Amino acid sequence: MSNIRMVLFVAVAFLLSACAEMDKVKEKVGGLLQPSLAEQKLSSGVKSYEEGDYKSSMEALRDAEKMGLSRKEDKITAHKYKAFIYCITDRKNQCRHEFEDVFEQDPNFDLQPAEAGHPAWGPVFRSVKAGSAK
Repeated sequence: MSNIRMVLFVAVAFLLSACAEMDKVKEKVGGLLQPSLAEQKLSSGVKSYEEGDYKSSMEALRDAEKMGLSRKEDKITAHKYKAFIYCITDRKNQCRHEFEDVFEQDPNFDLQPAEAGHPAWGPVFRSVKAGSAK
C-alpha cells in the first residue's frame, strides 16, 4: 500500500510541476509551435514600442521578463527596447543599466546599423559597450 502511495505522490508532483512550467515553454498545438505567454508579451511590447506607445510597451516588456523569458535572445530584446524607451524619455541612467544588462547576456552584442546611430541611445550604447570591453 505504501508503494502505491509513493508512486501516486511522485506522479502528482510531476504533473503539478509540468503544469507550472507549461507557460514558460512553447507548446505544440495543432502541429504548430505556439509562443509562450512570456514570448507573446514580449511581442506585444515590441509592437507597442513601434506604435509609439511607450507606456504600454514598458509594461509588456516588464511583464514578459517577470513571466520568465527562456531564450537569451528574448531577454536581450526586452532589455534593448527598455533601454530605447528610457533614453527616448531622457532617463539616461536607466537606459545605461538596461544596456549593461544586455552585455551581461551577450558581451559581443551590437545594435543594427540603423539603431546604432540614433541620437538618443546611440551615445549611451557606445559608452556602455566601450566600458564592457575593458
